[in-house]
Amino acid sequence: MKIGFLLYPHVTQLDLTGPAQVFAAAGEVELYFVWKNLEPIRTDASLCLLPNSTFESCPPLDLLCVPGGPGQLPLMSDPVVLEWLGRQGQQAQWVTSVCSGSLLLGAAGLLNGYRAASHWNYRKHLAAFGAIANDARVVCDRNRITGGGVTAGIDMALHVLGVLFGETRAQQVQLHLEYAPQPPFNCGRPELVSEVLVAQVRARLEQQMASATQ
Repeated sequence: MKIGFLLYPHVTQLDLTGPAQVFAAAGEVELYFVWKNLEPIRTDASLCLLPNSTFESCPPLDLLCVPGGPGQLPLMSDPVVLEWLGRQGQQAQWVTSVCSGSLLLGAAGLLNGYRAASHWNYRKHLAAFGAIANDARVVCDRNRITGGGVTAGIDMALHVLGVLFGETRAQQVQLHLEYAPQPPFNCGRPELVSEVLVAQVRARLEQQMASATQ
């Protein structure tokens, strides 16, 4: 199975590396990390990741995955990126995203009429692309499987494994990765916290987005 990730400057690295680790642990897959060229890409965490394929060299994908991140904003009007996403998404068996990556799917015309998830701060923008916003951590609508913010990418990928290879394989991978989250605070969703904390996080996200577009 050929699985391709859009890798771009200022991507949120866990949006990409979380599901990539899950898929890699499953075996029987080829992973493609795709960008316009093969130069190192600096993520939002200042880690550099190497593409292993370009838009021209990437083969037709069985599964397309689009991560989010502050670098997503300038790509929303990038014709080269949107053409590649549209072309791959139209023929792929499965189309997936993490966090604000669903907005890129929407901009490429791949979510019109589909229910979809996104990061809680950006979910409201899905309607502009004909998508039906859903606040679930993982949303499956036909062959579109979208995850909420950042860490939801791991859940999304495990869900995909369950669909593709069966629950036993997905459970094996979850145990392999010892994925048993026990967060120290119960504040992972905006409805669980004060409006003050939500406003503080929104301000930080706006700063990140502004820095990525400078």
